[in-house]
Amino acid sequence: MTQARGSVLSLVEALRPRQWTKNAVVFAAIVFDGSLFEPATLVTVFMAALIFCLVSSAGYLFNDLRDLEADQQHPVKQHRPIPSGRVSARTAVVSMAVLYAITLPIAFLISPEFAGILVIYILLMFLYSRWLKNLVILDVFVIASGFILRAIGGAVVVDIPISPWLYVCTILLALFIGFAKRRHELVLLDGNAGDHRRNLADYSVALLDQFILIVASAVIIAYSLYTFDSPALPDDGRMMLTIPFVLYGIFRYLYLVLRRNLGGAPEHLVLEDRPLLATLLLWGLSSVVLLYAVPH
Repeated sequence: MTQARGSVLSLVEALRPRQWTKNAVVFAAIVFDGSLFEPATLVTVFMAALIFCLVSSAGYLFNDLRDLEADQQHPVKQHRPIPSGRVSARTAVVSMAVLYAITLPIAFLISPEFAGILVIYILLMFLYSRWLKNLVILDVFVIASGFILRAIGGAVVVDIPISPWLYVCTILLALFIGFAKRRHELVLLDGNAGDHRRNLADYSVALLDQFILIVASAVIIAYSLYTFDSPALPDDGRMMLTIPFVLYGIFRYLYLVLRRNLGGAPEHLVLEDRPLLATLLLWGLSSVVLLYAVPH
């Protein structure tokens, strides 16, 4: 019984449930469209987010299988369930097939358009694991594209238009986090980075610092413009009051990346760094209050 329980827990760990926080972007469309508290809409988008969670977990299993030998030489990734041998390759393949077999038909029943977005996401992540992850700079753009597809999926599933500004902010923030993750990998692996992944040899800490600062500036500018220029938001400019939270959040993340060499696991960083978590919660709360509780 204890061994079976351990195997199940190891498989759950291999699915990386902490990374499911990334799928919160699926809710962006209904939050900023004013539909967050419509029960039917909320349930539909929740189902879409859950499907993205399971599909992304299947992608993590495939990625771990593809990178098995390299991850076994990595100081951190070697402890993951698949590289460490706690989850067998056969179990990973079967689990991946089951996840796809469950999620794709349900996605089609919810919305054929949503199912199409999901298939594009799956193919993109497959190409990323097989090939695109080795292309310098483009590897991070592919990851950012995954976030855009999540946002589009959340809008398509309930037939809600989404502001182009929100797409811009989403992809810029994803690039910011992605380049910070590459920097952490480079610092952690030091001179052996190229042995773990070929494209890491094409990066340098100085180059990634430039990328990170450029994208961070673009995030702040794009979000600021979004708050007072998007037709989807109240036209009195009230959402500008959330800009300080975004500023502090970006600055705090930069501090953690550049001064404390963190950023390798963004989902852990957001949950474990209290100032960053508090900032995210306050931004979310203030956004909901300004959009829903304050009369237009």
